Amino acid sequence: MYRKDLKEKLIEIKNLPAVSVGAPCPVIYATEHEFYVTYYLQSYDPAWDGTYVRIVDENSTTEPSIIVEFKMVLAHYFGMPNDEALSGHPLYTLGLKPYSYFEVLNSLWIDKHEKMNRVHPSHKKELYEDYRHFIFTFHDTTLEVIAEDFSYKVTNKSLLENIESIIRKNS
Repeated sequence: MYRKDLKEKLIEIKNLPAVSVGAPCPVIYATEHEFYVTYYLQSYDPAWDGTYVRIVDENSTTEPSIIVEFKMVLAHYFGMPNDEALSGHPLYTLGLKPYSYFEVLNSLWIDKHEKMNRVHPSHKKELYEDYRHFIFTFHDTTLEVIAEDFSYKVTNKSLLENIESIIRKNS
């Protein structure tokens, strides 16, 4: 997906709410035409005294959550590196950091997909001009998506309730 190249630039996306640094528990829902990710957002309890740990999972309703819908998805990757190994990611030297959101300008991954599709009889390079490469870094995983855009909605539901609402919306 990557090679060392000074062509790529990393721009931090700052208009999304902060991802939970404890347990964002990202869950993806993907079909051939749709791609969603839902996860917990960072929250602060002013009454917390530091003497206990709150455990959350996909069913928890004590944390604010978000649903991110990616539009016109070309490809996605969901897996390593986690926050402790993020320095091994090829774009780390460009500023990639944990618990953050980025867009990769001049993406070599998009170029790779465009080149791969050149064998298609109706291939047009300009069809790839609107695609954007996004990276979301979580605690245990990294999400990378090539899509034209994304939108989001903040909720107070569990992640599984968010997935259920996505499925109901699309059925």
